[in-house]
Amino acid sequence: MSTLQRPRDIPQILLSVLFLALMIIACLWIIQPFILGFAWAATIVIATWPVLLRLQRILFGRRSLAVLVMTLLLFLLFVIPIALLVNSVVDGSAPLVHDITSGTLELPDFAWLNSIPFVGAKLYQGWHSLLDMGGSAIMAKVRPYIGTTTTWFVGQAAHIGRFLLHCGLMLLFSALLYWQGEKVAFGIRYFATRLASKRGDAAVLLAGQAIRAVALGVVVTALTQAILGGIGLAITGVPYATLLTVVMIFSCLVQLGPLIVLIPSIIWLYWTGDTTWGTVLLVWSCVVGTMDNFIRPVLIRMGADLPMILILSGVIGGLVAFGMIGLFIGPVVLAVSWRLFDAWMHEVPPPTTDPDQVLEELQQFDMSIEKKE
Repeated sequence: MSTLQRPRDIPQILLSVLFLALMIIACLWIIQPFILGFAWAATIVIATWPVLLRLQRILFGRRSLAVLVMTLLLFLLFVIPIALLVNSVVDGSAPLVHDITSGTLELPDFAWLNSIPFVGAKLYQGWHSLLDMGGSAIMAKVRPYIGTTTTWFVGQAAHIGRFLLHCGLMLLFSALLYWQGEKVAFGIRYFATRLASKRGDAAVLLAGQAIRAVALGVVVTALTQAILGGIGLAITGVPYATLLTVVMIFSCLVQLGPLIVLIPSIIWLYWTGDTTWGTVLLVWSCVVGTMDNFIRPVLIRMGADLPMILILSGVIGGLVAFGMIGLFIGPVVLAVSWRLFDAWMHEVPPPTTDPDQVLEELQQFDMSIEKKE
């Protein structure tokens, strides 16, 4: 005699799911101030984990010494330069923003146009005609938008307190992850396996590859090129070298390269008559502008190649959503999602492209429908 199956208690199921959802939301709300710092630390730890293991072997197998050295390296090579850069941007851009917003910034005379062979005199005359016919009016109309945009970028860099707080959290979480990295990785992989069996474990490994690809192949290359380019600008005496360095960081992150800033700087040095430093910056720009062809392939092998549109969207979207830290987190999040989606798409073979085979499959499909009817 079979026993009757007990009916499902739908209200109990709904209330249980609601309770779990509320608990998850509450936990996320509590740890919200630490999420960005932890994500930043996880990105750095995953990218530099081989360095930690190598240091541990050098330091007699002592994990504590290796963690201490890595934390000090992060503080000296990462936190201090970024903090100084943010302070320099705020201090150096204040006069420029004041001139733009107050209306004291005027269009330049561009007397050097006369030195251009054949067309220089006509260009200079046309430029002055533009100024006489309303160049100042054009500047007055454009100035509010320039001021608003510049103030927004400076405002993003001006949150020094919050930024340094995230830097401190990043150092703390990085030290903890370095110390217990294997246990944390095993816990994440075990949780992913519990959710989706072997596919979940593979997803975690793919996510690690994507993080390393962005952190090493994109961010490190961009920072290296921008910092070296900024050093060249500062040595050759180009004004607003710090602000131009920040622009180079953006341009390198979106794969435009540093030459978009260095070439106008070279032209400016030659037009001001400083040919010696102009030549020095020209040679230095040739080195900085081409070094990504050697650095990126070496670093990108540690991860996975990624589409340029994905990197561009991650940089801009991350900056808008999270501020300065979004420059690093935005591309990582999109890269991880892209790698997981790509792996899911390629789990089955692609459809055939042979016209005869496609026609045969359609005919078989039509015949099966007719039989059912």
